[in-house]
Amino acid sequence: MDDASIPVLVGPTAIGKTAVAMALSAHLPIEVISADSRQVYRRLDVGTAKPTRRERQRVPHHGVDVADPGERYSAGRYAREAAGWIAEVRSRRRLPVIVGGTGLYIRALVDGLFIEPPLDPERRRELEHWVGGLPAGDLVRWAARLDPGFAGGGRQRATRSIEIALLTGHALSNWHLRARGEGTVAPWYVRLTAPRPVLHQRIKVRAEEMVRRGLIEEVAAVLSEGHPGDAHGLDGVGLREAVQYLHGKRSRDTVAHAVATSTRQYAKRQETWFRHQIRGPVLTLDATRSPDEIAAEIATAWAQR
Repeated sequence: MDDASIPVLVGPTAIGKTAVAMALSAHLPIEVISADSRQVYRRLDVGTAKPTRRERQRVPHHGVDVADPGERYSAGRYAREAAGWIAEVRSRRRLPVIVGGTGLYIRALVDGLFIEPPLDPERRRELEHWVGGLPAGDLVRWAARLDPGFAGGGRQRATRSIEIALLTGHALSNWHLRARGEGTVAPWYVRLTAPRPVLHQRIKVRAEEMVRRGLIEEVAAVLSEGHPGDAHGLDGVGLREAVQYLHGKRSRDTVAHAVATSTRQYAKRQETWFRHQIRGPVLTLDATRSPDEIAAEIATAWAQR
C-alpha cells in the first residue's frame, strides 16, 4: 500500500462514524477531514449531527462550519479545500482521516470531477426557472430519468443532475466516470455496516434526540436571518422536515417521525452507493460492536496494510 494512502471511514448516517473516529484517536495521531455535505454549514449543529465542541477540541475536524446556510457548497469546492486540509495535517506529521457519508464528496476527492464545459446562459436561466417551479419529488424523478446514475439527494443535487444532462447532452454520472483518475487521494476504505433493524433504531433515537435538543429552534433561527426555506443549507434530511413545520405544513409532533423516515430512506441510498461505487480493497466492519473495539481493529489493520 502506498505510504500516501489515507483512511476513509464511510457508512450510512447514524452508523456511528464519529464515535469510531474519536476512539481511533487513542491509537493514531489523527485529524478528521469531514466528508458530510450538511456539516459544512454554520449554525446548523443539531440538525446535521455535528461532532460536539468537546469532540472537536479533542480531535481537530476540517470541513465543518465552512459555509453560510444560503451559500452553495459544491463537491468541486470540497475537493479543492479538502486537498489543502490534508496537506496541512500531513505537514504536522499527523494522519488525516476522511470521515463521512456524502459519496459525491468522497468521489470528488478520490477520483476527481469533470471540468464543466461552457453552458449557454440563456438556456440555463430558462432551465432554472422551470426547475424552480417543480416540487421536490418531481425534481428527483426527473433527475433519475435523465441520469440513471443519479444516487438521490435534495433539490441542489437533483437540479445539478438535470442541468448538466439537458445542457451538455450527457449525464452527470457519465462525466464523473470520464474524470476518474484525476483525484488527489489514495483511499484505504473502512466501511461500517449494521443490520437494518439496528440502524433503523439508531436513526429513530437520533431523530427524537434532535428534536429534544432544539432542531426546530435552530432552523427557525437560520430562517430568521432571511434565508429561504429551500436555501442550500436547509435542503437536507432532518432540516427539511423542520422547515415544513415552521411553514405550517406539518404538526410539531410529526417532525421526529418524519425525520426518521427520511433518514432511513437516505441511509438506504448511502448503503447502496458505498456497496457499488467505492473501488479497491475495503475493510468492512460490524458497527454493532463498541467504537473502541472497532477502532482497535482499524488501527491494527492500518499498521499491517
